[in-house]
Amino acid sequence: MKRLPRSGVRESGPGSGGPDGPARDQDRGEDRSSSTARQAFIATIVAVAVIVFVLALWKLKLVLALLFMAVVIAAAMRPGVEALRRRGIPRGVGVGIHYLAMLGLVALFLWFAAPRALHQIEAAVGSTPTSSSQLKKAANHSTGIKHEFLVGLEKRLKKLPSGTGLIHPAITVTRTAFDALLAAFFVFATAAYWIFERDRTVDLVTSLIARPKRKKVRDTFDLIDAKLGAFVRGEILLIVFVGTVLSLAFWLIGEPYWLLLGIFAGVFEMVPVIGPLLAGAVAIGVGFTVSWHIALAAGIVVLIVRLLEDYLVLPRVLGHAVGLSPLLVLVSVFATAILFGGFAVLLAIPIAAVLATLVDVVVRGKDPAEEETPTVLFSAQDTEAT
Repeated sequence: MKRLPRSGVRESGPGSGGPDGPARDQDRGEDRSSSTARQAFIATIVAVAVIVFVLALWKLKLVLALLFMAVVIAAAMRPGVEALRRRGIPRGVGVGIHYLAMLGLVALFLWFAAPRALHQIEAAVGSTPTSSSQLKKAANHSTGIKHEFLVGLEKRLKKLPSGTGLIHPAITVTRTAFDALLAAFFVFATAAYWIFERDRTVDLVTSLIARPKRKKVRDTFDLIDAKLGAFVRGEILLIVFVGTVLSLAFWLIGEPYWLLLGIFAGVFEMVPVIGPLLAGAVAIGVGFTVSWHIALAAGIVVLIVRLLEDYLVLPRVLGHAVGLSPLLVLVSVFATAILFGGFAVLLAIPIAAVLATLVDVVVRGKDPAEEETPTVLFSAQDTEAT
């Protein structure tokens, strides 16, 4: 028996010859095109927003650098402030005690070292010819490196402005000094506020994250804070050590301007890699103004102190505070100098330490709570967040 169809109307679908097939295909094509256009539009807006945000950050890089420096200083002070708070001293008073201690150290330096350093500066300036006639006479009676130095100094002396030409440089120097004082006030004021507001900021950030990840984010922040604080406190100890030891050693070997050179070497200890090399080169160069024996002795002294610092002092003082290899330190120093200028070199190691910690936690999957907390001058209890 021949079977009849159930209905006289065939179902329409894609590719079917029914009247609704082409219309539906056209609607789907339009929906697909509008969806693609919408996604392209959103992607363009996001890309433009990211570019604008990066450009804004680049324009504000000085402010961001000062803000990061304030965070680093606050991290260095926080264990001491928390230790005082556990002994019944409020945080505000603890911050004031730390700042007064800093001012006391500066005053002690000015009382003890500044007069001797000024005397050495006066002696250096007094023994250095300043006029063209004096320079020519000194250059004619000198040889070797000293002769080349005096000839170069004579050429630069002729290019110095005189009279009204000095007014504009003086205004520039005054403005620079004012900007430096303003930047210092911003850094220390922000550091004080950050000590009070850090916990609230961390709570706000973690409240925006999924609950299972909140503890890991908080532990990561605490680990970064501990590393930055340990690094700064260790650097202060190294500056005092290098400045004191080199000053005494230069005095013993008869190096001219021994105190100035020791202070210079200690201060430039803050500049990774480049600072110690520059301090050693300056000490050797000053030694050559007396004799090659003094220059050789200065070079040997700088080398011995550097070896003691690398193999004895650094492991005991800083240890694995930042956990960076020498190669990574070298790359971070030059990269920071190229991108942000010479001032930001002081922040090269802290920035690299932050990035390395984030890579360990996010990429390598390390648990920040299990990482060893660096402790310099303070116990592990003092470095814990409260």
